[in-house]
Amino acid sequence: MGPQGPQVTMSRHDFETPQDLAAALAEAVADNLRAGLAARGAACLALSGGRTPELFFAALSRQELDWSKVSVTLVDERWVPLDSPRSNEALLRRGLLQGPAAAAEVVSLVTADPGPEEGLREVSDRIAALPLPFDAVVLGMGSDGHTASFFPGGDRLAEAIDPAGSALVLPQRAPGAGEPRITLTLPLIVAARSVYLHIEGAEKAAVLKTALQDGPVADMPLRAVLRSPGLPLDIYWCP
Repeated sequence: MGPQGPQVTMSRHDFETPQDLAAALAEAVADNLRAGLAARGAACLALSGGRTPELFFAALSRQELDWSKVSVTLVDERWVPLDSPRSNEALLRRGLLQGPAAAAEVVSLVTADPGPEEGLREVSDRIAALPLPFDAVVLGMGSDGHTASFFPGGDRLAEAIDPAGSALVLPQRAPGAGEPRITLTLPLIVAARSVYLHIEGAEKAAVLKTALQDGPVADMPLRAVLRSPGLPLDIYWCP
């Protein structure tokens, strides 16, 4: 790879079925949380929304650990109310907060403010109050090469993926994003003790292959993660 190529240390885990992937990823993340609880008495986790992680959420909810000391937030969120079918938080609550996992604290990325710009300070304060760094972050990836709300053409993309940036969260508006978004920033994500990329299907595998090649980060913002020096990244994939 040229100077633009990946600098992360990648481990790829391929599975035959989504169920197998979900079970293995849930065990790995639960181990991260158990380590955090053992070392610090508290643990925190950032998860991605969408349809892909539904089986993973269910598998994670069945893991045995002290969920009452775990804080869970999202990697990014659409600026919509909780009762919207587009709410990632609603999906997270339905999928993960079952059984013992219902004792976990969900830290919302959305406020009652009209937009993410107005709610930014409150959300930033919520994230800053967590026992950072995250014990685990689970990222997804779109067919356009975005991850979190790092979208091509995002109005604050450069700021959000600045490795020297100091913001924990930022608003993001982009042509491919639909609603206004709010997202964790790159420095906060890559500072996590464990970072996972969860993708499924041949199309996503092809997108990842392209992202691993040289090219502008702005075209495929996942490259900002892939080119983070020294980051150990675990990729979980199934057909």
